[in-house]
Amino acid sequence: MSVLPELLAANERYAAGFTKGDLPMPPARKVAILTCMDARLHPGKFLGLDEGDAHVIRNAGGRASEDAIRSLIISYKLLGTREFVVIHHTDCGMLTFSNEQLRETLQKDLRADASGIDFLPFSDLDESVHRDVDAIRSHPLIPDDISVSGYVFDVRTGRLREVVGAGVPARN
Repeated sequence: MSVLPELLAANERYAAGFTKGDLPMPPARKVAILTCMDARLHPGKFLGLDEGDAHVIRNAGGRASEDAIRSLIISYKLLGTREFVVIHHTDCGMLTFSNEQLRETLQKDLRADASGIDFLPFSDLDESVHRDVDAIRSHPLIPDDISVSGYVFDVRTGRLREVVGAGVPARN
């Protein structure tokens, strides 16, 4: 059974009291958050953000994929963000498989060739944060004056932990 009717009813209730239609397009706090799509994460709540405060870019693993970096470039260049925060999390599904395992499963179940897709899994949480911060920081279209930092969200405690060495302050 589809959950869509419930979602649409909730939207009707939300829209009935909606008062934020005049928010400006640029994020008020000039920050973009790159984090995982995991349903247990609610970045607005655990970072104290409200509508209009930040860009929140989500994908499987919170990875600095080509598309995530595209969004970050648009965020800073066209909408004024000055800081990027990468947040991965404990108990992430991306820790549970390899590219080859998922490719084999897709081949078996769907007879589909996924050999050209890097699903960006990882086996070390801190290392994945380091790699994503480095990918953003070293991208030729991200300027040196954008601060990039990296954290791990603990799904059991709700706390953020800075990944030491994954934060690169802006260079002026």
